[in-house]
Amino acid sequence: MNKTPLLSTGVRWLWLAVIVVIVDLVSKFVVISRFRLGESVDLLPFFNLYYARNYGAAFSSFMGQRWALAAVAVTITIVLIVMMYRSQASAKWSNCAFALIIGGALGNLFDRLYHGFVVDFFDFFIGNWHYPTFNVADCAICIGAVMVVLEGFIFKKEKTAE
Repeated sequence: MNKTPLLSTGVRWLWLAVIVVIVDLVSKFVVISRFRLGESVDLLPFFNLYYARNYGAAFSSFMGQRWALAAVAVTITIVLIVMMYRSQASAKWSNCAFALIIGGALGNLFDRLYHGFVVDFFDFFIGNWHYPTFNVADCAICIGAVMVVLEGFIFKKEKTAE
């Protein structure tokens, strides 16, 4: 049986997931404690802080599927932690990507389980068009997903070219 020290695996990068969860939960706490639901504060000509509740998933899809979405978040987290455990700590790019996704999934999972909805507050817009409101966890998930895609298309090609 292979006895790999835990810190030599990708699990070493889970500190990034912890930071994402902390920043996400603190930002949501500030919004909940300082804003009324639907309240908006203009920051830039194209960006507001706007307290919204999302009872679904991305773009308010899967409305009312709280427990199914929670199960998906837990499953993704477990799968990514196993993948991190099976990878080397030196695989920084993929481990950071997985940690960002895990942190985002756990931040939104906390909201779903504790509040019954996800707190969203970043509101980008142009004129009357508004991008769906989102939060720090959503940003981490998207950045992590883009990193996974980039690794698949760019870094894999570089390895095969060597």
